[in-house]
Amino acid sequence: MVLDTLILLGGLALVVFGADWLVEGASSIARKAGLSEFLIGMTIVGIGTSMPELVVSLTGALKGNADIAIGNVVGSNIFNVFLILGVTALISPIAITASNKRRDIPLNILATVLLISFGMQHTLFGLGSSDTINAMEGGIFLLLFAAYMFYSFKTGKREAEDDSSEASPKASDRLLVAILMVIAGLAGLIFGGDFFVDAACRIARAAGLSDKFVAITILAGGTSMPELVTCVVAAAKKKGALALGNILGSNISNILLILGASALACPLSFANMKTADLGVITLSSVMLLVSAWTGRNNRIGRMDATSYLLIFAAYMAYLIMTI
Repeated sequence: MVLDTLILLGGLALVVFGADWLVEGASSIARKAGLSEFLIGMTIVGIGTSMPELVVSLTGALKGNADIAIGNVVGSNIFNVFLILGVTALISPIAITASNKRRDIPLNILATVLLISFGMQHTLFGLGSSDTINAMEGGIFLLLFAAYMFYSFKTGKREAEDDSSEASPKASDRLLVAILMVIAGLAGLIFGGDFFVDAACRIARAAGLSDKFVAITILAGGTSMPELVTCVVAAAKKKGALALGNILGSNISNILLILGASALACPLSFANMKTADLGVITLSSVMLLVSAWTGRNNRIGRMDATSYLLIFAAYMAYLIMTI
């Protein structure tokens, strides 16, 4: 137990340092390439910080454990919005752009609706013989992900012209240094997150907790730690666009890329997903749209952040009471 605790703390330290390097390097790349910080956050940072989820979910799928694969993604997306954006917006309100409202947030909702529709097709529509995401549906997820990345990069340079983000004076102006910072930051996040998750899982399993509970809480929280630290660091550096891009990119990647790849490896059963779990992940995607259209000055403000954290606390309490 003492060794696992030390490993857990060491992993946390790697994640913290990795996040700082990643934010600085990604911001510098955005300026050099003429891309918006949001786009860099959604692609390089968002996908990069989703690598722990990819490893955990794909490994779970290959081992035939759908509870790990599905629970990790559902839990991670809930953590990302209600906990991570909640904490981030408390530190510094996050601006929401017109393209976020028109394209990115609706796609996050669409991906969530597709996840539930594919996973619960028998229960909801009477189609198929079981509630699973099969290889064909996984392929659809991957095609949608590729199309979204292509469109985002195609429009990224134009949107960068309207980006109001200020460059950090400490960020490196040399592209090679910036790329090395991103690589080192991602390595710190991925390896640090892996150490943290492994240690946390050993502690949880020793306590006799179920695979689903471990996946949707400890694993999801652990694999979301790179996003949490990256967003907090970005908020502290007044880079809200990068933080929002990180969360939207991570959530979309979790469903379309990670579950798409996992479903190709092995059909993913939704048998142990509860209505409450799917309801909360749906709410997490819809709440962003609500904040976009009703928040003061098109932003996720501190009132929004407080409501996010209260919902997260209520959901965690529900999970603990239903162990």
